[in-house]
Amino acid sequence: MLNRPKPSYIRKSQYGPGIKKRAAELPGMEALPIRDLFPDVPREIFLEGGDLSVIRKATEEALKKVDMSMIKPGDTVNLLSSQYGFQIMGGQAYAEMLKTIKDFVEAKTGCHHIRLRVATGFRIREPLEIVQEYKLDEYFKGQTAPVRAIDPGVPIETEIGTLYGVARIYDADWIIHAHHGELRELDMHRMINRAIKPFAMSYARLETRSVQHMNFGPRSSNFIPKVIFNSPFVQKKFTFGCFLLTSPEGITGVDADNDMAAVDRRLMMLAFKSYGKLRVLCEEIKECIAVLDATGEPRYMIGGGMTFGNLTEAELDLFDLDILPVSLGYGLYEKQPGAPKAKSVNPAIKALVLNHAWLGVPQLELATHIPTIVVGNDFAELLGSDPMNHDFMKYTVTAENLETAMNFAYRIANTDKVYVFDGCFGAMTCSPSLAEFLMKKAPEVSRRVDQELMPKWLRQRGFDPAQMMM
Repeated sequence: MLNRPKPSYIRKSQYGPGIKKRAAELPGMEALPIRDLFPDVPREIFLEGGDLSVIRKATEEALKKVDMSMIKPGDTVNLLSSQYGFQIMGGQAYAEMLKTIKDFVEAKTGCHHIRLRVATGFRIREPLEIVQEYKLDEYFKGQTAPVRAIDPGVPIETEIGTLYGVARIYDADWIIHAHHGELRELDMHRMINRAIKPFAMSYARLETRSVQHMNFGPRSSNFIPKVIFNSPFVQKKFTFGCFLLTSPEGITGVDADNDMAAVDRRLMMLAFKSYGKLRVLCEEIKECIAVLDATGEPRYMIGGGMTFGNLTEAELDLFDLDILPVSLGYGLYEKQPGAPKAKSVNPAIKALVLNHAWLGVPQLELATHIPTIVVGNDFAELLGSDPMNHDFMKYTVTAENLETAMNFAYRIANTDKVYVFDGCFGAMTCSPSLAEFLMKKAPEVSRRVDQELMPKWLRQRGFDPAQMMM
């Protein structure tokens, strides 16, 4: 018998329904420890509810090696943050990293004009919720501001022409890139230029985000953040990056550097070691019910330390650069002859239960490909009014409560294997049948990743496996 699961904190938001019974409270749900599956996954220094001084200390140690000499006492500095960092384990660890960066830079440089920028994509009021939730306005002495893709822009001359950043990102003498390294959007970046992707997303105007998503395919789009980051405009303001690092076990540390290429290489290796085996293990799942029950939109919701987006695309090894990716824009790209057949959503997901999730990101492909049950009339009304997904409720049914939703899901999915995405790191909230299945498959998956797949992933990116896997 495994332990009872402990779901992550759900932040109250106007973009989500009222918080109700959690999926972890359902009879029979268990917490399958990640280390029971893969003992060699990088271990955590912090889990939700732990001592935040661990994050502060790790951030300070990482910042000691960074050159900040360009920042003078009278300068202005924008500390750049992104919304998704605040969705990791309740957001407290990311908030603590940001606070520590501010304190450390002030102490080291004598500069006290450090302004926090909280960037978002489509949920334009979310930054204000974040600032209030984590009391950031008080900590930064009123020097906080939201950044939205629809805000006034600033032209950035690049090697491929003029692209546009958000003016509020760049309205200081210097910028600090404070981000997070959990595995999201693998279909887009494939662990290439992952460290600088926000320069074409969180920090970019809507038009430039569209260039990234629509004008280029999922592989060639990696070029966009690169040309923006390398532009003279950005380089004359850039100081260093600081990243909150994760594995499925939890927060593994903090990395900081003036060299983003070096950070990118380290993020790549951490992703392979941390998520490679869990992603391949998800490929083995041929039938399951997915339950979404956490902060944020579906694709980025965490379960067992890994996002739901990794399960929706688990039929393909997206670390493998020989594989044609499935992406948000999957239907826009013509597949090459002989490319593997793939649906935009993993067909192993036989039913989807939405207990708690947020609006604001296109997700119609879920309801049109998976039998979907929404829990509660309040949630159904909210989803029905979402301008990003105006037809979503045409393809779903509504259940009065979570128990009713699950009973219906069992009937239509014809499986009792349940994978819950409840924001949890360190353990996967799941049904006993899925836990037993995954435990049986894990040893062979571990061998295959170590001996076959990881060497291939490294060689594809120009690295010697013998050196990188030492």
